[in-house]
Amino acid sequence: MQALQGLKVLELGQLIAGPFAARTLADFGADVIKVEPGGTGDPLRRWRLLRNGTSVWWEVQSRNKRSVCLDLRTPAGQDVVRALAAEADILIENFKPGTLEGWGLGWDALHAANPGLIMLRISGYGQTGPDRDKPGFGVLGEAMGGLRHLSGEPGRVPVRVGVSIGDSLAALHGVIGVLTALRHREVNGGQGQVVDVALYEAVFNVMESLLPEYDAFGTVRQASGSALPGISPTNAYPCNDGQYVLVAGNGDSIFRRLMHAIDRPDLADDPDLVHNEGRVRRCDEIDAAIGAWTVQRSRSEVQAVLDAAAVPAGRIYNVADIAADPQYRARGMIVDVTAGDGQPLKVPGIVPKLSTTPGTIAHAAPSLGQHDAELKAASPGRWPARRG
Repeated sequence: MQALQGLKVLELGQLIAGPFAARTLADFGADVIKVEPGGTGDPLRRWRLLRNGTSVWWEVQSRNKRSVCLDLRTPAGQDVVRALAAEADILIENFKPGTLEGWGLGWDALHAANPGLIMLRISGYGQTGPDRDKPGFGVLGEAMGGLRHLSGEPGRVPVRVGVSIGDSLAALHGVIGVLTALRHREVNGGQGQVVDVALYEAVFNVMESLLPEYDAFGTVRQASGSALPGISPTNAYPCNDGQYVLVAGNGDSIFRRLMHAIDRPDLADDPDLVHNEGRVRRCDEIDAAIGAWTVQRSRSEVQAVLDAAAVPAGRIYNVADIAADPQYRARGMIVDVTAGDGQPLKVPGIVPKLSTTPGTIAHAAPSLGQHDAELKAASPGRWPARRG
């Protein structure tokens, strides 16, 4: 038994945010039916690196799902979606606001037919507000949410994180909203409801003290490279083998252990550096002291000393490091599967870890329209003869 076993999810979205949310639910047992346009399918099938004509990213994003081909712009396709939505617990979509309404598949229509339906709607700017009708992608949400301004080195062009973090944050907020709405429906006797997630709001929600610091002090936080402003010491420090070590010595007791480990008892015992606010005022001096010590040693030597002193430290991983790391394997975060093309493939494991009802990768990502016949046979009376 899995935690979400028995839940029926209808996925109408494509690419990243909506499908990521649906995949997370599928990993924990929900039955996800993914609706794709015939012929081409979800564009993600051909994004980034392809093997045997299909993106290996697709194997991650669409695992544990079933695929059906429908043209949502046609009455026949819309009829099928209505039939599927009438039996679903959750519907996930990430079209521009108003798109489903234009097809007769908006919230009011689907809710009237299925009062318990929960609809997750992910869009660039949300379902309301002056920007609702603007097209929005994750990169724009990252910028509007404040993340892009803080990324990179001071005085240089702001850079993006190397993955679609805005879409992923929106998806995870969507899952939180869906599970909250399910709790209300099942425990409080409530009906279904809309979960409205805007990409920029999902990013803004993780921006910590950005807004209150501006409101209280007029501070506009700026990019700071590898450091974290207002918290000291935490930075990347050079080693003599050309590598860097990340050190997070910002806890008061951790700082003392760190200073003793690098042979700077004078800083460990300095009363001005007992707490973070004092260390922030002298962060350049502290960073220089740590860097002077690390640059005389290899990264592995630094790691060994700081591990012995119980100081949080680590290296900067690339994917080869990840694939070789025993911690990843021990935690089931690198899983060997057979992909849709019949070939072996390593894919990320499931997060979070549940002790009693863990998630599982039950089957590979589907081929385009793989489950058309199966779904039609399961409910022939509700599946219109006319197909899009």
